[in-house]
Amino acid sequence: MVDLTLSYVIMVFVLLSTNGANSQILKVGITLVKNTTATALGAYCLDGSLPAYHLSRGFGSGARNWILHFEGGGWCNDVESCLERTITHRGSSHYMTKMDNLTGILSNTKDQNPDFYNWNRVKLKYCDGASFAGNSKFDNGTSLLYFRGQKIWQAILQDLLPKGLAHAEKALLSGCSAGGLAVFLHCDNFRSFLPSNVTVKCLSDAGFFLDVPDIAMNRTIRTVYNEVVSLQGVEQYLNQKCISSVDDPKLCFFPQYVLNFIRTPLFILNSAYDSWQFHNILVPFSGGVAKPWSPCKLNLTKCTDSQIQTLQGFRQEMLETLSPFYKQTTTGGVFINSCVAHCQSEKQDTWFQPDSPILNGKTVAEAVGDWYFERNVTMLIDCPYPCDKSCHNEIPS
Repeated sequence: MVDLTLSYVIMVFVLLSTNGANSQILKVGITLVKNTTATALGAYCLDGSLPAYHLSRGFGSGARNWILHFEGGGWCNDVESCLERTITHRGSSHYMTKMDNLTGILSNTKDQNPDFYNWNRVKLKYCDGASFAGNSKFDNGTSLLYFRGQKIWQAILQDLLPKGLAHAEKALLSGCSAGGLAVFLHCDNFRSFLPSNVTVKCLSDAGFFLDVPDIAMNRTIRTVYNEVVSLQGVEQYLNQKCISSVDDPKLCFFPQYVLNFIRTPLFILNSAYDSWQFHNILVPFSGGVAKPWSPCKLNLTKCTDSQIQTLQGFRQEMLETLSPFYKQTTTGGVFINSCVAHCQSEKQDTWFQPDSPILNGKTVAEAVGDWYFERNVTMLIDCPYPCDKSCHNEIPS
């Protein structure tokens, strides 16, 4: 039995069959943040356990380069939903897997991750429920919850700096879903932790959550985000320039409002028909007005013409919202494809494989690499569904 109160890193390789070909999947052991660091900062998961990450060491030419990747997993916006997380890996390191697969952008194999395979690659475990952004506590005498995402972020950085991050030459902050949102919130802050001569950039995957009404014209996602920000004490850490530009400071939890104020080079990777946003923002329920959408949500070929028109409207909203960024940025990058998917950098088949989705002949991995290393301008926007035949069109339940 491995004692989870100890910090450790284990790496093993497991050969698995993927699409008929042998490929290596890297499994990396969990590392808990030092108890002294966590205690000094008050950095705890929702249940009070220690925050954690998975670190795979770099080698060769990448030994001094670093990727920090925020894990995703939604949010908890009330005490009940946060308490539910405390008995899962989303709220407690006691329930986190001892070993985790690192694939896609975190793979250590050149033919699976050509530009970043030999970097130090770190997967930051998500256990706060507010995209690593809150700092408060709930205690009613019966239940105790630590909303310490901001402190978790700081504690992990303090744990990694003496392990080599302080001497980085290149660094990339990335994340998927709620972790992709965390990139928008922490990109400039990450830059501030490293010397000015370090090349620092950020990549948000499936994190551009839109502030749009659902099909019943309710502001479902805005309500959820407002509750997350209020419950977990997030507002104090939101971008101050963004706050001064909007009527409600809570709006700065949305990427579209903070995007204009991010100064560190940023790459936005998203599907124009993001499956999570389709199911939880655009059509967030199953009964009533949403009932006719059930077949469409499972299979887009079952959508009516009217439903497809609604989806095309969602795509257009995303492109219009992103337009100032990709038309004005000189350091940013964009890869907006028309695959019905969510999180394309973590999954090997959508990151870099012979049959991966492509735009202008580039896979996601190639497009991100071209942008990071400034080999090419990367502003790629797909044609509307269903014109892209390279898509896998995964639709999670």
